[in-house]
Amino acid sequence: MSTLTLYTTDSCTVTGYRTATFDEIMTAARQALNQKVRRGTGLTSPRVTRDFLIARLAELPYEVFTLIYLDNHCRFIAAQDLFRGTIDSATVHPREVVKEALKHNAAKVILAHVHPSGIAEPSKADEYITDRVKQALALVDIKVLDHIIVAGGETMSFAERGMI
Repeated sequence: MSTLTLYTTDSCTVTGYRTATFDEIMTAARQALNQKVRRGTGLTSPRVTRDFLIARLAELPYEVFTLIYLDNHCRFIAAQDLFRGTIDSATVHPREVVKEALKHNAAKVILAHVHPSGIAEPSKADEYITDRVKQALALVDIKVLDHIIVAGGETMSFAERGMI
């Protein structure tokens, strides 16, 4: 098994660099993905979407429900953490989801949330809220493309499982 060591600059060391900490690596990854995924970027690749969500949500110790707003051509408008919960639940209000999607002038959205437990399997509550949000957004002609659960470095896609 090979190991990978990443370094960061440090003017306080003799060499001018040192081994990067986990937090520094994650911060750099988030910054790189935020530069790669910004307004106008086409989110046509599930891998880019997953990487973006993993970097954004994977290390959170509590549930967060996030929306990615897209235009008609699946170009990124914004990502927003709408609801924050506890270690095992977050209350999601479809009315607020619709209000925010309209505010961003979204034509399509991707729902996402984190499971701090590390288990990416959807619960019955996850399935229920996905259907409720999908129905609410359909009333204003906004399409839900996917609901992605992030659990550590793994994800589960409702769309890939035929659940949307």
